[in-house]
Amino acid sequence: MEVKVSLNNLRTAPRKVRQVADLVRNKNVAKARSLLEATPQKTSIMLLKLLKSAVASANNDFKLQEDRLFIARIFVDEGPKLKRWHPMSRGRAYPIMKRTSHVTLVISDGNKENDLKTDDKKEKIIKKVRDKKEEVVKVSSVKKTVKKTKKK
Repeated sequence: MEVKVSLNNLRTAPRKVRQVADLVRNKNVAKARSLLEATPQKTSIMLLKLLKSAVASANNDFKLQEDRLFIARIFVDEGPKLKRWHPMSRGRAYPIMKRTSHVTLVISDGNKENDLKTDDKKEKIIKKVRDKKEEVVKVSSVKKTVKKTKKK
């Protein structure tokens, strides 16, 4: 079973958050928690809060045990930028981009029976579409050969 939590509009640049997120990717929850507690970056505190929230959600909502959980996916996307200006000499202005981040964390217990795999569904749909396209190509190639034979 997978539990997905997200943190939106974190007032830290995505590049800085990705450095901390890379530390805990594919780790056990206990190991990830200890790594985040020992990491000196400011964003580790926010990611630790997010991890604790995900674990609490898994325990309360889905009755999953904490010792079986691991971080299946964690990714950081860019949020909206706050655009500010810094005055310079001779009437010029220097732009300042205050970047924000969207963090998504997915924890799993490794049990794939309960997971709804959207990737598998997408692959099945793509396969069906490809099969239909192949049928259309076969039919159109047969029609072309029939037309060619009629012209002769």
